[in-house]
Amino acid sequence: MAFPKMFRVKQELEGPALQDVYGSTRQQIRALGLEKKVKPGQTVAITSGSRGVANIAQITKGVVDELKAVKLQPFICPTMGSHGEATAEGQKKILEHYGITEATMGCPIRSSMDVVEIGKVKGTTVFCDKNAWGADHIAVVARVKAHTDFDNEIESGLYKMMAIGLGKQHGAENYHRAGHHYSYAEIFPTVGKAVLDTGHVLFGLATVENGHEETAKVQALLPKDFYEGEKALLKKAKTWMARLPFERLDLLIVDELGKNISGAGMDPNVTGRASVQKPAGKPSVRMLFVRDIRPESEGNAIGVGFADMTTTRLAKKINYKAMHMNAITSGVPDAAKVPMPFDTDKEAIATALGMIGLTLPEEARVVRIKNTLHLTEMDCSEALLADVQQHKRLQAATQPAPMGFDANGNLQPF
Repeated sequence: MAFPKMFRVKQELEGPALQDVYGSTRQQIRALGLEKKVKPGQTVAITSGSRGVANIAQITKGVVDELKAVKLQPFICPTMGSHGEATAEGQKKILEHYGITEATMGCPIRSSMDVVEIGKVKGTTVFCDKNAWGADHIAVVARVKAHTDFDNEIESGLYKMMAIGLGKQHGAENYHRAGHHYSYAEIFPTVGKAVLDTGHVLFGLATVENGHEETAKVQALLPKDFYEGEKALLKKAKTWMARLPFERLDLLIVDELGKNISGAGMDPNVTGRASVQKPAGKPSVRMLFVRDIRPESEGNAIGVGFADMTTTRLAKKINYKAMHMNAITSGVPDAAKVPMPFDTDKEAIATALGMIGLTLPEEARVVRIKNTLHLTEMDCSEALLADVQQHKRLQAATQPAPMGFDANGNLQPF
């Protein structure tokens, strides 16, 4: 088979970059005047998720230190639904990957899967992490971004953290079930509001990232400002988020997926693939090949089911217990289905190019990316050269050259 020639493309993305993330975090919280709302010695549970948030260790440390400055006693709660195989130790280990430990943060980390029932909405019980509920206050720390599974004015951020994060595996499973009955767009914010209405939440710290995966903004919010604040931040997040700049592709090659990259493994906002309650978007991708999995994902290959083909090396790394727990909790078994595995990248790409219709393989519209977060550079096939030349944010960095396979039939490192 004649494979298409590929060339490297650089993409300029939008959004500012915050220079002093730690300092900005402390400054934002300080401006809330918390010393007037608390008593010295009170405990505060700080939420900490599993999504690979940029500068999460600096942000969390900033929250801890500012709470200490007003003589509070903070501790950190892993708040990540069913991740880490839905075990307390597994979730604590995820935080360690991000540099969040008791030693680095200077406060306890209290990891537990135990929850307490705190109310009911829409026919489902509202749950909260037992350790967080036992604290005098809760500080909700979360990144605001477009959700992978639905569109709404509130998607992934503070409200989702109060629902799926604080709800742990038990709550996350219940909310996803309710979300399939109503809609995620209705359930997640409703459950989050129920947590907020208890009065346990002291403040929120929302972060937004630019297209380069850098912290673009941190904003502290009092509970009364959560909804309007998050809604405004989501608009910024969607403006700044990285996307593929093409309408249609014959083949999209994704080097790696992972839970630290996206809750869906590969962000459907980038791949264009339909996901749960989000319809298919752009680009329209005929075939999707995913090559490997990030080690930070601990074998949880959720989202691999949205690909058409993969490799045996990825398939061998799958932790089925973790992946199936994630699929069961979310109620989306398709995301855990393993597509056709091939021994080499060359075999997989040849098979994909043989299934794109009447287009000759060497004339196929092909894009290769590292993952759905890293979109400042990508490899494009020669058929996309005109598109690149006409796009104001794209620049060809190399000349078209044969697709580079090593002696084992695999692509060279990105």
